[in-house]
Amino acid sequence: MLQSLYTALLYLIQPVIWIRLWVRGRKAPAYRKRWGERYGYYPASLKLKAGGIMLHSVSVGETLAAIPLVRALRHRYPSLPITVTTMTPTGSERVMSAFGSDVQHVYLPYDLPDALARFLDKIDPKLVLIMETELWPNLVAALHQRRIPLVIANARLSARSAAGYAKLGKFVRTLLRRITLIAAQNEEDGERFIVLGAQRAQLTVTGSLKFDISVTPQLASKALTLRRQWAPHRPVWIATSTHEGEESIVVAAHQALLKEFPELLLILVPRHPERFPDAINLVRDAGLSYTTRSSGEVPSGSTQVVVGDTMGELMLLYGIADLAFVGGSLVERGGHNPLEPAAHAIPVLMGPHTFNFKDICARLDEANGLITVTDEASLVKAVASLLNDEDYRNYHGRHAVEVLYQNQGALQRLLQLLEPYLPPKTH
Repeated sequence: MLQSLYTALLYLIQPVIWIRLWVRGRKAPAYRKRWGERYGYYPASLKLKAGGIMLHSVSVGETLAAIPLVRALRHRYPSLPITVTTMTPTGSERVMSAFGSDVQHVYLPYDLPDALARFLDKIDPKLVLIMETELWPNLVAALHQRRIPLVIANARLSARSAAGYAKLGKFVRTLLRRITLIAAQNEEDGERFIVLGAQRAQLTVTGSLKFDISVTPQLASKALTLRRQWAPHRPVWIATSTHEGEESIVVAAHQALLKEFPELLLILVPRHPERFPDAINLVRDAGLSYTTRSSGEVPSGSTQVVVGDTMGELMLLYGIADLAFVGGSLVERGGHNPLEPAAHAIPVLMGPHTFNFKDICARLDEANGLITVTDEASLVKAVASLLNDEDYRNYHGRHAVEVLYQNQGALQRLLQLLEPYLPPKTH
């Protein structure tokens, strides 16, 4: 009954979704493209191979966590096509920049039975992996009906989300029991799935895939080259994944820091491409000398800010910096991934709003691998302290990267769990 009601409502609100896509397309034109994919229609030029592995990551954060997993699957099962689906243009761009033509990529259709049927007929996967917790009732039902194994990888479920799902009672219990395997990030998340109706046999705690990132020698070499070009004798700090309301705090903090560190360079990387022009305007209005990453220009000695207005370069840009502020945390967005700067062994600063990475931030904080700031003044103070004291900087950077190393292994555990659902590996 609830499923039918949900489906009917989803069909009814499609015109609202079209309007929303069109409005969002004013700032981010990519939202006005590829609408056919959202309903399971594909141009003849898009030759999708069937019979492989499908992995869904709703947006950028999940896509980043999926990168080591996809690479490992390609290595183990080179003959199987891998289709990576996302819902947002930024997620789509991240997939394309990370994998190029090594994987197939389309948008996951909306959770409408006919759209999903067209999509599944087209790619006919042997196994479906969904990153974190994207529980779409009609997708789960369609996979169950077709007897296609469904694994929730890197599964997490916040207390707030669990409380919302709990209101749906039997509907959610039925939904969860159609899932083949839930690979939870930690015991706490796992227990929430059990309380909602999942069976213990469906659940395994693997740890978080987000810890299984590394700085490759190629990336380290490229970052070192850029650092020598951009700031061979200058201190550098980076502020990433910033949201509206955060760029202004970061720019004001940078202005204050320049009084004490006149050669300081800021790399400012907004979370979403539609914020790039706003960030540039903020920097310009503040009277700061700037360049953009997309221009390809090498910052001169007088350049005070580089606006990171490209996609897929965050790990590289972290490698240039002496310390990092990770955004979405001074405003109530829940924060973004602190493990990416930690992988470079640099100090990590975040605001108080880190509920998206609660477990990871708690581990970093406990090990002195995370510095919490609350406003412009505390950000200025923390950055100045780190720039003034190399030992203090190295101490925090070392502790951050140690947390990363100590918690790795989720990827290997997950790969072992997937083996029964795939043909024998060739590597």
